[in-house]
Amino acid sequence: MKKIIFSLIMTVAAISAASAQKFALIDMDYVLRNIPSYEMANEQLNQVSLSWEKEVNELSKEAEAMYKNYQSEMVFLSDEQKKKKEEEIVLKEKEVTETRYKYFGPEGELYKKRQSLMKPIQDDVYNAVKAVAEEKGYQVIFDRASSQSIVFASPRIDVSNEVLAKLGYSN
Repeated sequence: MKKIIFSLIMTVAAISAASAQKFALIDMDYVLRNIPSYEMANEQLNQVSLSWEKEVNELSKEAEAMYKNYQSEMVFLSDEQKKKKEEEIVLKEKEVTETRYKYFGPEGELYKKRQSLMKPIQDDVYNAVKAVAEEKGYQVIFDRASSQSIVFASPRIDVSNEVLAKLGYSN
């Protein structure tokens, strides 16, 4: 009997503790779209990415043209000339690969540029979310944009506009 009463008391305590927690949602996509510096940084990243992509494509076309020329001239070349042309083509293809990795690799220039442009904005948003959570007493704030499991949430618990206001942007 004592076990049943103890279990009942523990269940009631757990339910009341869980219901005392306050949750909120934020739509990070919405917040970021309403920050002009984020949009400018995104545009700058797109421009840089396009110019680097163009450079890589030009190098790739050069390698492709070298290979096509080699194929058409191959019958007229000596073994030594063939070997030399093949080495040149391999070097050009290696240059393409290295350039692509330099710009778009895991620690490439695009990653570094994104970090330098986006990190300060992300830090500001994080600090604003944290401030709203502390002011309103929220234990958890979920990102609606990145959570696939949220099917429905009441708009009353969305704090996106409050975060934007904390950042100095009003909607």
